[in-house]
Amino acid sequence: MSNSTGDFGLPPHAAKNREIVEQRLRDVAGGGGLQETLTIEWRTQPQVVQVIDMPVDSLYYNPGTHRIRAQRSFDARLDRQLDEDPWSDESQDYLDFLLKAEPSDPSKRDKDFDALKQSLEDFRQNEPGLITREGILVNGNTRAAALRELGVAEIRVAVLPDSCTWADINRVELSLQLRHDTRRPYSYINRLLTIDEQVEAGRPLKEIAREFRIRESTAEQDLWVLSCLRDLSDRSAAAGVRLRLLDFEDAQERLREVHRAYAKQAKTDVQQAELMKESRLAAIVMNFSKTDLRLIESDFRKRYLDTRLPEELKPAPAAASGRVIPGINRAVKAEAPQVAEARAFTDSVLRAKAVVRSQTKVSAAEAEKATALFTAAHRAVEDALEPAGKDARVRKRKQAAPDRLHDACQDIEQCITDMVLASGARSLDEEALDEAVLKLKATLKKLAQATAQTIEVPGEGVEWLREAVRRDHS
Repeated sequence: MSNSTGDFGLPPHAAKNREIVEQRLRDVAGGGGLQETLTIEWRTQPQVVQVIDMPVDSLYYNPGTHRIRAQRSFDARLDRQLDEDPWSDESQDYLDFLLKAEPSDPSKRDKDFDALKQSLEDFRQNEPGLITREGILVNGNTRAAALRELGVAEIRVAVLPDSCTWADINRVELSLQLRHDTRRPYSYINRLLTIDEQVEAGRPLKEIAREFRIRESTAEQDLWVLSCLRDLSDRSAAAGVRLRLLDFEDAQERLREVHRAYAKQAKTDVQQAELMKESRLAAIVMNFSKTDLRLIESDFRKRYLDTRLPEELKPAPAAASGRVIPGINRAVKAEAPQVAEARAFTDSVLRAKAVVRSQTKVSAAEAEKATALFTAAHRAVEDALEPAGKDARVRKRKQAAPDRLHDACQDIEQCITDMVLASGARSLDEEALDEAVLKLKATLKKLAQATAQTIEVPGEGVEWLREAVRRDHS
């Protein structure tokens, strides 16, 4: 395996593993019978590599695996240890722990891991893993963890070419993970990080999207969401703690909905889009549902929330005077006061949740204060959502009748086209048409009667309808 800048180096028993791998490759090549192989994408070309059996306890988990990239932050000390000494027993044990943990909450064991373990126990290993000649697992890290728990001595693995680098390892792992037959897809945050990593490596977004089997617009959305999450994490820093990216693992659909609403509104008014985005992000931090988020528009704070906020959640941001971008000496327009207030509220919620999530790392007084603030913010938003929901239902009811009439008009326009075509083909059922028109007449009469009961000052259209019904009646 070739060294390259920024790699993790070689594990302690790399030379010993290389000897075992090369001996077993020779044994397979010299033996008779059918040989097992695996086809991988190697430097943009298909490559067939040999499969051998290896002692599972001699192999190393890949410290750069995309599968647990976000989860590494679960323990800050061990995360740093992984960077400093990825091959130590402590680092490898931490990787083993994360591979078995629930992506959204690593303190819990993953049910999918247990299902994989049961499958391996019942049916043994179906697909081979993939290693370097030094014994680093490129694909099959989770299977190796399950086999170790089961006490299985050997694991079937294919072997990468001798010239592989850490860049090759990353690309091959990604290509194998994105195959349709993969057992365990990347978690949401790990997928975002992997797309971003590929962009940073200089790959065109269109190519990355094709590899992930998504539209380029979806990849752009994912990058926008990741940028928001990194911003939220930075803004949550308080008392030496902060929210991690993995804390948003279960917010995938809500975050995508925020992006869709933001992109739509930003086309006409960026400031209103920012107001809506900040309010919805705060609601996500407080774990409100997607249905609740849809009630939060750009005017939500002004119309419903402001009057319900306690004083400690009504920060008064200093009047922003803009800022200058370092290096180019160019001034950037300050955000509007309403946006600044919305950001200040989101910041308060973020910092409170970060402290609440890390109660063992802060003082009891800090934890109590943060819990009270977070509870007050949640209650205020919950109270504000009630009238917002009522107004939304009223608007929907107000719009329902006009929408149905508009749809009926479109149906009648289509009816005219169908009549012309049927008449030309001499296939028009005139009796059936006459019956339908009589039914339309009766329905319009009912509509006119309904307007007389509900509309006090009729407009031109309603007045015409009433007059037409009166003339027919007389």
